[in-house]
Amino acid sequence: MLMVCSVSNKVPHESRQALKQQLVEHYRWLRQYGYNDSHSGNASFRWHDEIWITPTGCCADLLQPEDLLCCSIDGQLAAGASLDAPLHLEVYRHNPEARAVLHSHGPHAIALSLSGKDFVPVDFEGQYYFPVVPVIDIPFTSYVEQSPLAVAEQLATHKVAIVRGHGVYACAPTINLAYKWSCSVELSAKIAWLSVQG
Repeated sequence: MLMVCSVSNKVPHESRQALKQQLVEHYRWLRQYGYNDSHSGNASFRWHDEIWITPTGCCADLLQPEDLLCCSIDGQLAAGASLDAPLHLEVYRHNPEARAVLHSHGPHAIALSLSGKDFVPVDFEGQYYFPVVPVIDIPFTSYVEQSPLAVAEQLATHKVAIVRGHGVYACAPTINLAYKWSCSVELSAKIAWLSVQG
């Protein structure tokens, strides 16, 4: 079903347009600093009952605010929205404080997730922010069906979760904070990896 978002007179702390610009910038930074490749990951923010999300397969280097697509918290998806759009909607429904969701592919976090064990940071900052990071094992063949609920349940009580062998999902009350969690967990994973090298 095609979703058309109407203009609302209600303005939260920041305007819809300002948040669209922020999302594009932060999504681009994930690419710029090596947390995603050119066309991977996805990002969204919630504005009232509107969920603005990156298009499927979009290039972070070229993405513009007007390229973002509007879905509805009640489950209506925009044509061309990220394949992960149902997952984002489920996260917002499970966590009322969440106003942003970022998905990234930090290589160290993914590498550490392959053990299948929850990630326990060894560094001070990591322990402070994430005493434990859940690692979720979802079969590749049923990822689209199982991932929305599996990830949303973990992000209801954790800042970040890692899907084994796939990537990091982070949620927060702001886009910038979700970005911070995405970057911080990757740094903690890198430190953990370095700590066991000969």
